Amino acid sequence: MDAVRKPQVTPTARATPGEVVRRTRRARGMTLAKLGSLTGYSAAQVSRLERGKSAMTDLSVLQRFARVLDIPPQALGLAPTTGAQPDPSQPTGPYPSLPAPTLGSPGREDGEDPVRTRRQLLANLAVTAAAAMGAPVAGAAPATTEEAQLGETLVAGLRDAMLGLGRTAPDAPLDLLAAELHRALADFNDCAYSSLALRLPRLISAGHQSTSASDNFSVLAQAYLLATRILIKLDEPQLGWMAADRARQFAAAGGAPMAVAEAARQQAVLARKAGWHAQALTLALNAADDPALRELGSAGIAQRGLLVQCAAYTVAHQRDQTGMRELTSEATAIAKSLGAVTHLRDTNGGFSWATVQLHLISAENTAGDPSAAIAAADALAPQALPTTERRALYFTDRAKAFAQWGRRDECIRALLQAEYWAPQETHARPAVKSLVSGLLLSGRTTPELRGIAARTGVLHS
Repeated sequence: MDAVRKPQVTPTARATPGEVVRRTRRARGMTLAKLGSLTGYSAAQVSRLERGKSAMTDLSVLQRFARVLDIPPQALGLAPTTGAQPDPSQPTGPYPSLPAPTLGSPGREDGEDPVRTRRQLLANLAVTAAAAMGAPVAGAAPATTEEAQLGETLVAGLRDAMLGLGRTAPDAPLDLLAAELHRALADFNDCAYSSLALRLPRLISAGHQSTSASDNFSVLAQAYLLATRILIKLDEPQLGWMAADRARQFAAAGGAPMAVAEAARQQAVLARKAGWHAQALTLALNAADDPALRELGSAGIAQRGLLVQCAAYTVAHQRDQTGMRELTSEATAIAKSLGAVTHLRDTNGGFSWATVQLHLISAENTAGDPSAAIAAADALAPQALPTTERRALYFTDRAKAFAQWGRRDECIRALLQAEYWAPQETHARPAVKSLVSGLLLSGRTTPELRGIAARTGVLHS
């Protein structure tokens, strides 16, 4: 009777764990939703795991599915059950193996002083980095450089801070570093590049110089995540990879799963920009399926939504409109489950229905349908977006869609609206400069186009 009630599925030698799970589930007459409810996943997540879109490499995930479906452990590549608990020291994270960072990673021998370990990590990561600007962390005066050059100024400051160049900074207390991080996040959300160009490099430098306890890891992880976002915007992928790698190391060392997941998301963005679409999708979806996020309540759910949203945009780059819309629908469902509140406001503008819809604009355009992108934009009021940075992105993405559609006048109007919301970002971003250059070369010029070309530093005849 047991055999009838719980049929066993004998996999082929080449069956993946996902295939084994799918065959067993179907043999039991169990739906994706039912299996998801028993394992703590959504039906969409279970479907991705079964189809190999998300790798089933995490030990706890494999054990959960084996237990719920009564699958022999060895059928999923696990050791036979012996009653012993798994060794917690063995790495079982869901992320693909990445090359070891050249700047070192945290380690601890038995009896080693944890404070000494933390200080050694700081030394390994940035050679006890000094202040890039050689000034106190707080009380910065605004920069006076031309707005078109602010991007170069910001990149140069971050580069020097990350390389440990400049005079030694005084040790700053943790509360001052945390306050300065809050100001830097506000600068980013407000697109205040002149302030950010001074504040963020000094924050990174002072954070490395600080001898504070392990709580300092959280500040450095968030500072490097912010640096990664701005470096992606300014089309500096090499520094972006370095910043994302450091963010992930500090987040892991500080036991911050949210920051680890966000670092994985930024690495997925960088992989996508490098043309590594399969790897980008794996990074985003594996991070979204990390069991640790389920333990973090609404914040973890929102972070998972951001990762699914990132995966949707990656699929759009593969011109898979159906797959993009499927993932976007999943992200939308996650956002609706959280209600109207914008969550994770300091993480690239947060996560809500409005931010999912914002990503859909660019995703539809990237997938090859600019008219659908404009329809998505028309369905979203930019005032519903939580930050100036997100509103500026709305108009920039709208301009890109109009440009691809061949509607130059609407494209220029959208660029002027982006400039209205965020002049410093609009003038500094390489993507905007490239769009303006294309407009200058592809047709007639207007006073408005010539004006924004001059303000962005784009030469024209």
